[in-house]
Amino acid sequence: MAERPPSHPRVAWEENRAPQESSSPPRPQQVRVPRLLQRSARAGVSSWWSLYREEREAVELIQAFLKSSQKEEAQKMQFLETIGTLCKAARRKGLSRGLNAFCRRFELAENIKVLLEEEPRDHLHTAVRQQAMLAIAALSKVKMVLEGKKESLLEACFRSVFLLPPKTDMQGLDTTLYFKTLDAMDTMLQTLVLSSPASGFTELQTILEMLLTFINCQSAAVCERAVGRLGRLSDLLATCSSVEVCRTHLGDDDSRACHTEIRIPILGQLLGRLILCRTCQNWEISWGALDALHHLFRFILWQKRTMLPEDNPEHPWRQREQEAENTSWLSSPSTSNITMAFGKYLQPSEKRDLVLVAIEAMRDSSIYDKEEASSILDVAMREPASWVTEVPNIVRCIYENMVCICTASARQSLDLLLLLMTEQCPGEVVTSLLKLSPSCDSAALAMWDVMLSQPHTLKKVLRELLSQLQDQRLRRVFSSSTEDACIHHLALLASSDIESEEFAGLYKAQRYLRRPSLVLLSLVLRGLITLSQRPETARKMLVLLPDIMETQENANTDNKMKALLVFRNVLGHMTRGEASLTALQLVEKLLPLFDDESSQLRELSICLFKEVLQMVVGSNKRQVKENVRRSLLPLFFRMSDQSESVAKASQEALVVAAKLLKWRQLKHLTQTAQTWRIGECLLVQDRSRVEDYLSQSLPYLKDAQVPLREAAVRFIGLAARHRRDQSEEKLAEICNALQLLEKDDDLSVSSLAIQTVLILRTPRKKPKRGWALWALCCWPCKAGQK
Repeated sequence: MAERPPSHPRVAWEENRAPQESSSPPRPQQVRVPRLLQRSARAGVSSWWSLYREEREAVELIQAFLKSSQKEEAQKMQFLETIGTLCKAARRKGLSRGLNAFCRRFELAENIKVLLEEEPRDHLHTAVRQQAMLAIAALSKVKMVLEGKKESLLEACFRSVFLLPPKTDMQGLDTTLYFKTLDAMDTMLQTLVLSSPASGFTELQTILEMLLTFINCQSAAVCERAVGRLGRLSDLLATCSSVEVCRTHLGDDDSRACHTEIRIPILGQLLGRLILCRTCQNWEISWGALDALHHLFRFILWQKRTMLPEDNPEHPWRQREQEAENTSWLSSPSTSNITMAFGKYLQPSEKRDLVLVAIEAMRDSSIYDKEEASSILDVAMREPASWVTEVPNIVRCIYENMVCICTASARQSLDLLLLLMTEQCPGEVVTSLLKLSPSCDSAALAMWDVMLSQPHTLKKVLRELLSQLQDQRLRRVFSSSTEDACIHHLALLASSDIESEEFAGLYKAQRYLRRPSLVLLSLVLRGLITLSQRPETARKMLVLLPDIMETQENANTDNKMKALLVFRNVLGHMTRGEASLTALQLVEKLLPLFDDESSQLRELSICLFKEVLQMVVGSNKRQVKENVRRSLLPLFFRMSDQSESVAKASQEALVVAAKLLKWRQLKHLTQTAQTWRIGECLLVQDRSRVEDYLSQSLPYLKDAQVPLREAAVRFIGLAARHRRDQSEEKLAEICNALQLLEKDDDLSVSSLAIQTVLILRTPRKKPKRGWALWALCCWPCKAGQK
């Protein structure tokens, strides 16, 4: 006969009973039994009452704590410890269902979470966190108690511990308490994993996903703690002697769970983060990551070993081979070696995830080493058949991160990966990119730019685009019919079958480059740069050059650069006679680019200017001389450019210009880099242009570069003495322009401007010839010597 519950249980549940249960006042010390427990009793679960009698003090202590409005540290600790006591007793006596009802009614899990959230985030002075996690571990061993609550409890635990300040920033930190707290978390996590249902390690997946979030944190302290916990969990997996995970230590004789294979869906992501963490400057993160990688590698080998029957003759040999591999990469744990070692055993989907992690790690805002992320991609590109799978997913990842990756080495690796996929799977790449950005935003434009940069991929891309244009189900590929027509003509141009005359006729019928969109212009110019590398194709492009030249007035820097490269390639495949007329037209268009904000565009325009001057022949030489004279002063100023490559290009171009004009002294002074005499030479060589030189000089007074502002002030001082208009009005105009620089942020510029104004306003007393000019030319040099 089942034992009856005590007639007067001292369970303080008065506040929880329903109104209808209190129709008559109870006798002193008497409490009405809740209906939930009544149903349990009727079902034959009388053991809860036995547990109550044996653990009455613990039950009442928990209830008293929950009713108390003031909860001190000692009370919190006693409450949490008591939960563990009750859990042990319930498991020992087979009263899990009764304990489950008790825990849910009094919301023990929710109250533990509150205690964790109430702990201060700026220091660790008590063991409440530690005891709370041990209580959660105890509850997880009782079936159903934490069902639906584990994730929120884990989040509270992780945030309460991981988000603490770094150890060095917590004053008065008890390191023993700190490490015991971390050990308690490890115990909790391991218990949760081993307590998971026999159907699979579902808890493991949840924990790993949450840890991964904290590993990605910018804070080194947070990352270190998360990596450490991952290492302990990895050790748990690796030390399992077989796939039969014994959980008898939990106290349940029938709790043996068999898993023929433990699947970790985010294994690729975990490995990617750990491989990158291994290169971290923080040694605790680095060694923690290496330790976790070691255990995960052991776990993977163990998984693979179970797939081969032990009676297989190859089994012992395979085991020894794997053990050798396990130690080989540890002796030289570079990113490449680790990636290759794991790659032998990963599934294609896991390898893909590792690649995606590497791409995301290349972002400028990423805390990871960009070179190491590039090393992962390098390994993947050596065996693309198994690594570069699910192309649309990788294309999407590149698209989402492209504009945020500016590091040269990282961008180069990303470009190579995109080119590799385009080479092997052009249809998937093109289709994916069109779906991601049909209007072709900046990220998509950068990707098209890469795909069209190589001849072998350009043809495949154009072929795919042409195929989609011909697909009756699609009205258009890009955002307008003009852009689609552009792609069609570009594909024709890439074909070796069309003749120059036929292509010229087709282009003149539409001339889609006269008023193109920026997107269209960028794509076409990128394709033309690639196609113009072949002489036979470059000659077909002559019909395009006039319209390309006209587009430069409103083009952005990138398109201007591309257009100049097209001109350089096309003209480079022509004879001087064939290129002379185009060169003559191009000279005037290049002059404004000498002063562009982009140093790359300045250098390219000046270099191309030098090259086209050398192409001009015959009567075209006489026509080009006026523009050459207009280029002399800008080239002279650009010899002082802070970009060494621009300064060198300007010097070389000025030599060629002097040679074309047959100004021997200017050529000699430029070749010998006598910059302090070149300005005077220009003024003496062509006195009729002094006023023009003055007008050209004024904008340089506002140049962003100090050396150019100095050169402009110095030259204006020289030119003012050579001007034909010696009126006071003209002098005042020049001095007013110079006076704006008397408050220049740079002392050398302001001093030179003041000195120049004083000299110009001093009445001329017929000094020795050239004295004032030499004073202005040499004053900065002499001042520097002093």
